[in-house]
Amino acid sequence: MLRRIGSVTLFFLNAVIRFPATLRYPRELARAFLQIGWLSLPVVGLTAVFTGAALALQIYAGGSRISAEAVVPQIVAIGIVRELGPVMVGLMIAARVTSSIAAELATMKVSEQVDALTTLSTDPMTYLTAPRVLAGLVTVPILVGLGDILGLFGGFVVATQGLGFNGPSYVTTSWNFLDPVDIVLSLTKGAVFGGIAVTLACHAGLNAGRGAQGVGLATKSAVQAAAILVLAANVALTGLFFGQ
Repeated sequence: MLRRIGSVTLFFLNAVIRFPATLRYPRELARAFLQIGWLSLPVVGLTAVFTGAALALQIYAGGSRISAEAVVPQIVAIGIVRELGPVMVGLMIAARVTSSIAAELATMKVSEQVDALTTLSTDPMTYLTAPRVLAGLVTVPILVGLGDILGLFGGFVVATQGLGFNGPSYVTTSWNFLDPVDIVLSLTKGAVFGGIAVTLACHAGLNAGRGAQGVGLATKSAVQAAAILVLAANVALTGLFFGQ
């Protein structure tokens, strides 16, 4: 386990120091931003809306047991922005992006396309890994911000259309209850989760074994590790920001 952690950490640092060199490959960089950011928006948006709507219903049902239905705006706001928004986006990225990148790079590895890049004096870390890691660090916080907004919107629609809340009052209460640190935490989690998901995908893909079985094992291990580390990093970051 320690050997794997060290290997992935060095892999990430090697990708980071190559960020300036990725400007030599604008097409690959644009493709990475498109794959990780724009194409992930539909699933992230739908997940956030449904999560916010379900959370509003659950908080209202639970609050009604103690005559505290009025806390729905506050709890939905803090629950989405601090926890559910970043975590759901992180898990969606781990499911969609990590699996896609790991399978793509593993296929390139077993079909010797990575070796061909080396033969053509093209560094695979600069051409394949660095653009994807950079795109993950930049686009996932944006996705988290959009997911937070859409999650709050889902809760707003359910609360105002089905639970009898006043629209302007709901929005004002939600906004006043949030602190700037909540938003900073949410976006920070997005950057960390994006870096974790994409780094593990690239590392697993470029270190895949030979054959179709190697591609499958690389993809499976990358997705499993990304999902677990996203949840572990969520606990660590929450404790860092709000622990006593």
